[in-house]
Amino acid sequence: MTAAHQATSESIHQTATIARTQLKVGLEIHVELATRTKMFTRVPNVAHPDYYDAEPNSLVDPVVAALPGVLPVMNRRAVEMAIMVGLALNCDIAEFSKWDRKNYFYPDLPKGYQISQYDLPLCGDGAIDIPTRDTATGDVGTRRIGIIRAHLEEDTGKLGHELPGGHHYAGSLVDLNRAGTPLLEIVTQPDFDSAESVVEFAKELRNICRFLGVTEGIMQKGHMRFEPNVNVIIETTDGHHFATPIVEVKNLNSFRSVRGAIEFEHKRQVEEWRKTGRVMGRGMKQTRGWDDVNLVTVLQREKEDAHDYRYFPDPDLVPVTVSAEWLESIRAQLPELPIQRKKRYMESYELPAKDAQKLVDERDTCFLFDAATKLSVMGTHGGGFGGEPKAGYAIAKLLLNNVAKRGNELGKEIGELGLSAAQIAELAVMKEKGTIGAQAVDPILAALATEAGASSESVAACAERLGLVQVRDDGQLDVWCDAAIVAQPQAADDVRNGKDAAIGRLVGHVMKLSGGKVDAKSVNERLRAKLGR
Repeated sequence: MTAAHQATSESIHQTATIARTQLKVGLEIHVELATRTKMFTRVPNVAHPDYYDAEPNSLVDPVVAALPGVLPVMNRRAVEMAIMVGLALNCDIAEFSKWDRKNYFYPDLPKGYQISQYDLPLCGDGAIDIPTRDTATGDVGTRRIGIIRAHLEEDTGKLGHELPGGHHYAGSLVDLNRAGTPLLEIVTQPDFDSAESVVEFAKELRNICRFLGVTEGIMQKGHMRFEPNVNVIIETTDGHHFATPIVEVKNLNSFRSVRGAIEFEHKRQVEEWRKTGRVMGRGMKQTRGWDDVNLVTVLQREKEDAHDYRYFPDPDLVPVTVSAEWLESIRAQLPELPIQRKKRYMESYELPAKDAQKLVDERDTCFLFDAATKLSVMGTHGGGFGGEPKAGYAIAKLLLNNVAKRGNELGKEIGELGLSAAQIAELAVMKEKGTIGAQAVDPILAALATEAGASSESVAACAERLGLVQVRDDGQLDVWCDAAIVAQPQAADDVRNGKDAAIGRLVGHVMKLSGGKVDAKSVNERLRAKLGR
């Protein structure tokens, strides 16, 4: 910023009228990779599901503790996982990258430096289209977010300030279980202009990483941590533009805190400019933390620049050289990702974009949907739909309506209910064949998915036990329909005269006579045939 611009800011900030403000956000994301062992040693990795509950400081060896004479050895699988993410983000994969030492001193970093990548990262220059929703119309679209780089490094340990039982401790307690965990840092372009768009990207990225199998993405465990870099472009009514200093908010591990921190910074930075006139410039960047109780950001320190870390190449590690053959073997491991799945669901099953998006929003829901659809056509419970397109549509509606409703009642996602693909397929097929009525679906789901967990009982056995299996006796159905027409003559005449709504009174009468054990659709069709409609 020029001296003249600074002077203009200092003279204007207290008296100018602000015409509009524009949020500008870039994002740094740290993803703990779920390899079995750590980045530079074979000690177990706390980010792997087998070691989530390890006792503090139990996943430490001489390399993690930085004892004299130890040497790091690169984890090949961590490199492959990082490349998989890079490919999914449409990044260029470097044929040659190297390791650097990033020097700083904290109690959770025994070596006094972090092994990272500085000027030659593994992945760079990518982009991804994320789903967007128009809050007014509900329409779903896409927005492109640029990816500057994605590089590998090792995580630090963790500092705590509570003793067992939640008692406060005046000092810092160091747990080195996390130290040395493979960490992929993804850096985006500052392409976000709202907290909502940042959250949409964060959710999409988490889902991509989970589909790839590189992390379970459990936010509370710190598997993914988000650090928005936020500033605001202020336009005054006289045509001047001012960019507030960038603030990096550190270590956010929930979508709620990401949204809250960005929205707070938008407001705070405008107020700060009004008071001080400070604008972007060298040495102006700050690092702040998020107070999740008071819902404010708190100053931690003035942000370091790259030269403050005194980067230099790590002499103990060989560079990473990615051959064409190795890259193709990694590319072959990529599964169908959410964006491709969404397109397939819309084309193959004629699902609305909104429904397709809901299916791909969670990995486990997607897997359940695909497996249940296949079983409903090809498996033990197949044969009820006459083809995959109709089956996929029916399974999707069942999951997004009835199963999601049961999940909401229990406070769980669809994939967390524990229902099997076989149960979902059986339920959909029985409903399609008329073995059970639409009104029986919710009671069956309530019986199978409980607070204690999912039952392994078959849907057929559950429906039989609950008395929800429908009568399939056509002769008996005729008897009930004739009785309803006799009992409801006005309704019958109304239907004959074209008043279709009147059919509901007749259907209701049949359902009452049958104790609810007939298919309402079949009743409707039989009554219309008898009444010449």
